[in-house]
Amino acid sequence: MTHKFTNDLIHETSPYLLQHAHNPVNWEAWKPEVLERAQKEDKLLIISIGYAACHWCHVMEHECFEDEEVAQTMNKNFINIKIDREERPDVDQIYMDAIQLMSGQGGWPLNIVALPNGKPFWGATYVPKDNWIKSLEQLTDLYKNERSRVEEYANSLSQGITAVNLVETQENASIYSLAQLDVAIRKWSQSFDTFLGGYKRAPKFMMPNNWEFLLHYATSIEPEMMEYVDTTLTRIAYGGIFDHVGGGFSRYAVDTKWHVPHFEKMLYDNGQLVSLYSKAYAVSRNDVYKEVVEKTIDFVIEELKDENGGFYSSLDADSLDENGHLEEGAYYVWKEEELKNILGDDFLLFKEYYNINSYGLWEEGNYVLIRDKSDIEIADELKVDVSYLKERMEKALALLKEERTKRKKPRLDDKILTSWNGLMLNGLVDAYRYLGNEQYLDLALENAKFIEENMMKEDYSLFRNHKNGKSNINAFLEDYATLIEAFLNLYQVTFEDKWLDHAKNLLGYSQKHFLDETSKMFYFTSDEDQSLIRRSIETNDNVISASNSIMAKNLLKFHKLFPNEGYGDLAKEMLQNVQEDFERSAQGYANWLHLVLYEQQNFHEIAIVGEDYKKMGREIAKKYLPNSILVGSKKEGKLDLLQNRYNEGETLIYVCIEGACKLPVNSSKAVFEQLKN
Repeated sequence: MTHKFTNDLIHETSPYLLQHAHNPVNWEAWKPEVLERAQKEDKLLIISIGYAACHWCHVMEHECFEDEEVAQTMNKNFINIKIDREERPDVDQIYMDAIQLMSGQGGWPLNIVALPNGKPFWGATYVPKDNWIKSLEQLTDLYKNERSRVEEYANSLSQGITAVNLVETQENASIYSLAQLDVAIRKWSQSFDTFLGGYKRAPKFMMPNNWEFLLHYATSIEPEMMEYVDTTLTRIAYGGIFDHVGGGFSRYAVDTKWHVPHFEKMLYDNGQLVSLYSKAYAVSRNDVYKEVVEKTIDFVIEELKDENGGFYSSLDADSLDENGHLEEGAYYVWKEEELKNILGDDFLLFKEYYNINSYGLWEEGNYVLIRDKSDIEIADELKVDVSYLKERMEKALALLKEERTKRKKPRLDDKILTSWNGLMLNGLVDAYRYLGNEQYLDLALENAKFIEENMMKEDYSLFRNHKNGKSNINAFLEDYATLIEAFLNLYQVTFEDKWLDHAKNLLGYSQKHFLDETSKMFYFTSDEDQSLIRRSIETNDNVISASNSIMAKNLLKFHKLFPNEGYGDLAKEMLQNVQEDFERSAQGYANWLHLVLYEQQNFHEIAIVGEDYKKMGREIAKKYLPNSILVGSKKEGKLDLLQNRYNEGETLIYVCIEGACKLPVNSSKAVFEQLKN
């Protein structure tokens, strides 16, 4: 196919950047030499940030960046830089903070106009064509006629960008108490939607770290909290945000009942939700949770798995409808007549089960499948056997899945990101641990091997990105933190020293190249990378937990295995630095809150030594024990916890706290009894 225009993005690997390679805009990728040229030519920068699955990014591309009149304005007066936020979260963080300081809100596409040195002075998200041209012309005139004023504002804004990211050290503060935690959670709970789950607002985002902490809190402090966790997880599983036909979760729901999603499917959501639902299944043995895990992993294998074991990033929200137009959700929605024709005699059952009625109607005659009752409730209402109902629904969904293969699939973002693969690897480990399916361990080991061979260098530095057989971009703290966590958890279900060694070496590299010795927090970028305006320190838990909160949890667990290396002291200092914000915004620090429970309650090291160490490990690992770490070996292991523990002909289990152990026992039942006391 011949194209009228081709710009410099044609040399990139990011699917998002390649989508813009034939725009008439002279786009370039974010590179030091582009910034140097901007300063040499004294040209303003347009920095436009988005990602492949972003609906409004596509809309603005079509309305503005594919338009020759717009391109003429942009090319004449600006150097134009396109950024995939998933490849370069470091740059995205800076400019997202900038637009939030300027306007109080943010989102994607994120469009910034900056001085030639990269300092921003104007920003907006989606802008229609006429407004975009008008804004750019005004900004060009402003820079030409009132340059000193523009530079003064940009410098002031840059100081603000630096200030909002400062972390004050709190070395002498006491660790947050359980009483303080109770106050913070009571305040947090005022926003809980106890009927529909999640929070009392729309849109509704799935926040896996929020509910994973509350699961931990419910099982260790407040059993009544489990009702809210169950309500939330069940409603999400019933909702249209979960793809009942093909498995997997969309990004968020636009309404209060988890019904109509923003249809993009991201690897990071699905990896974290596999972990969450696996742990919730271990606690509740709720078959709905087990089914969610199984169908989500099936989706990931089917749609996001690379043949070499890595996992792709996302599926777009948009796909081609029957008229060949890109439309959000076209791949996933159903018309009533269509369902009748496909399902035949089963339609009436299906209609009740998935609400092909006013409750399940979206718009323009399109239905998004949603449940609102359990199998038992529906079977009672319809006077049918539960097993019969489930069998008919499984058959119906299989027919719909087959029918859906005739539709045009959403576009795939097939770049492989280290941190998102770390989250998915963690999900697979948890699914194996709590559901016991060996296939999940095989998938986890295949993915870990892919990361080991393609993303990890000999010095334990990491690449961020992999595409078309090539790895590039130096990794960020979130890549190290998530991978350390995943490798540590993989060790706990395999007892293969290699994964523990990898995790420890990655931690050592992180301390050397990311740690700020003053604040005792970790920078988001390595000291080997060029910084822009500031080196960010990420502390707020968002849809993905903050890289510093993941790292602090890693450090505390490594302290349990290597108590003389200072890991525990560093984890405590990090916790002390952020804990004053817990009462103000507990949900924004949910992953950090695990550390309060680790520090204020007993945390157990469980060491297994003997012939049956793997079998015993599997039995113990099936139980949800968040305040514990599991180690094991056939004979003497190299960890201190495994030294002088071997007794020939026996498999002994030692339950310890900070290396001080109770008398050894030889069954998982006895271990669980010791953990109660």
